[in-house]
Amino acid sequence: MEHPGAPNNRYEPQFSQNAQTATLGMGCFWSPEALFGQLPGVIRTRVGYAGGTTIHPTYRQMGDHTETLEIDFDPTILSFEEIANKFWDSHKPSNINDYKGRQYQSLLFYRDGFQQEIIEQVLEKRKKLGKGEPETELVPYAGFQLAEDNHQKYYLKRYPNAIERLSTVYPSPDELLNSTLAARLNGLAKGYTNLERIKNEIQQWPTNPHTRQTLLELSTQIRW
Repeated sequence: MEHPGAPNNRYEPQFSQNAQTATLGMGCFWSPEALFGQLPGVIRTRVGYAGGTTIHPTYRQMGDHTETLEIDFDPTILSFEEIANKFWDSHKPSNINDYKGRQYQSLLFYRDGFQQEIIEQVLEKRKKLGKGEPETELVPYAGFQLAEDNHQKYYLKRYPNAIERLSTVYPSPDELLNSTLAARLNGLAKGYTNLERIKNEIQQWPTNPHTRQTLLELSTQIRW
């Protein structure tokens, strides 16, 4: 599983050791991070730039890269097929946001033959359902550049009290970036999920009772 140095934070649930990574572009990366971050089975999310050749892209100088989301997920809970369907069900690949250019390109990367085969199967099923052929670039994964910190968990960071509370268990930017709870709460901040759903999921997370209770109390104490 490739991700930028996820810290070994003791408040992180221990999901499957066979976790996988999906990389996709579907318009401005803020909303997709919240959309996928709230899904059970997603371990961590991060946004960045991919699909181009520009060296050291930034938000202001992206070059030929596309705003992209990467998610690490537990395939025993959430399958790559489900991710691919969610990807196409949640955006219109043609002329995203009426934007001309590659910044908001519809991209779906495959990291190996398995992911490529699943993508082809999903597309075939969608064609049979009359959903047509999406204008999405399907390309082999060739790298991902992490976006600036202010773009990570964008909606969550609009609530200072949430960040203040979370900093008690995720004191560094990297720990917040790679936090499963932060991914869920980012989805809550955007309105894709609700607190009760998150609390019910936390009670099933593979971790010790003390950690589970700490995360439950923390989630409840945040002022939205």
